[in-house]
Order: sequence, then structure tokens, then C-alpha cells
Amino acid sequence: MDARDWDRDETAQHLRVPTGSDDKYSRGVVGLRTGSTAYPGAAVLGVEAAWRTGVGMVRYLGPDRPTALVLQRRPETVTADGRVQAWVIGSGIDQEKRTDADTAALREVLDGDVPVVADAGALDLVRTATAPLLVTPHAGEHDRLRELLGLDRADRSGVDARAASAAETAAALGATVLLKGSTTIVADAAGRTIRVTAATPWLATAGTGDVLAGTIGALVAAAGPSTAGDLAALAASGAWLHGRAAARAASALGRQGGPITALDVAAALPAVVAETLAAR
Repeated sequence: MDARDWDRDETAQHLRVPTGSDDKYSRGVVGLRTGSTAYPGAAVLGVEAAWRTGVGMVRYLGPDRPTALVLQRRPETVTADGRVQAWVIGSGIDQEKRTDADTAALREVLDGDVPVVADAGALDLVRTATAPLLVTPHAGEHDRLRELLGLDRADRSGVDARAASAAETAAALGATVLLKGSTTIVADAAGRTIRVTAATPWLATAGTGDVLAGTIGALVAAAGPSTAGDLAALAASGAWLHGRAAARAASALGRQGGPITALDVAAALPAVVAETLAAR
């Protein structure tokens, strides 16, 4: 599978710069149905990343505990339902412990017409989605998704094999797949395959996938109504920014880098977005 590498210049083309005529709605509104009582941090991390990437408004809808923590960290977050230009769902949700109401809310999002970034605890619901769809599994989640689609276990023997497996999943699902790893693979149903290499191995730490989902969700919301055809490019751009933010946070600790947390990655996003725009 011949996957193309994604770089800063391509990422810059998918960043939206606000103008004097913009307001919070025209800059993009991203909605998140993420987190749970057991895993409230996923909600905080995704919301933080969405704000830090650059969007006009973030709506968060979830249980009481993550809602309280989101508002404590980011009081500008809106916790009332309303219109959005993109959804991020599933991060920090255990599909085995979802209530019927949780499942119904996730299905409603997937059955809409607004682009959806589906992660973790929403992946078992995506087969029947009608919304423009981007799924963001790690290797284990990818295998479970392929099983639901009637596909064999993914080949993990190398980057090319992973790219071929992701492309097969995308074609079977009729959606875009972002397969997380040290080399992230993005594949869409049209056969496009993109490779994004992690800028630092320090990125391999808990919660960074939640930050990635929020980052991509913000880019999708900011892109506006023409988003559906650009989900692969927006996903690759989000992965590239995510990796560079991790590298920036780690390199601040010394020449060989140092331990970082998911919130450190989110905190570095504004500077990385600004640097990327400056190079455009």
C-alpha cells in the first residue's frame, strides 16, 4: 500500500484563520459526547484540546461528574445542547457500561448529517452511521471493529500492512479511518491513504488519544459545511499538529525530551498552530 506522508505545509492549508467578520458560530462549534463517571478525564482532555486548537465554541454534553470537571477546567464551555458543525463521541466511554440513554444519544449523533469523529466507546455503533464519519481506533479497537465488519484480524507486520488493513476497513465501513500508532495511518473509502509519523515517542502516554480526538473535532468544525470530502486531510492535519505539540512539550524539558502528560500536549497546541500558520 503506497501511503503518502503528511507535512506542515499540507496541514497549514487546513487551518482556518478567523477574520474580522467572524463570530463564535462562524468560526465553528464542536460538540463532544465523551467521558463518563468512571473516566471523566477523557471529557476534560478532549474539550481542552478542542479549545486549544482553535474553534468558536465547544459544547459538552455528558454525565454530571465530567461536566463539573470540564467547567472547572474550561468555564467557557457550553453545556447546553444546540447546533454544532462537528461531533466528537466515544472517548472515555465503556461500551459495556453504557446506559440505554447513552447509547440512544450516541446513535442520534451517528444518524445525523453533521460530521462525526468516533472514538473508543462509540466504535461498536458506527456500522449503521449515516453521518459523514471518521473513526479513530488504536490497534486493538481496530481489530474489534474489523470483526464487526466481517473482516479478518488486521495485519500489523509493518507500516505498509497496517495501511492496507486500514484502507480495507475504510472501504468496508464507507468512512475514514485513522489508525493510531507510532506511525498513524489515515485511509478513506475512496482509497486515499496517508501516513503521519509521530514526532516523539514521549507521546505514548495515557489520554493523548482523547486530545487527538478533540484536536481533529475542532479542525472539522472550523472547516465548515464542505468538511465531508476532506475528513482524511483534516484527520491527518490533526494527527500532525498533535505530534508536533507533543514534540514541543517534550523538547522543552531537555535535548532528549522528557516525560509529558496529555494536558501538556494540549497546552502546546496553540503555539504549534501559530507556527504552522506562519509558515503558510
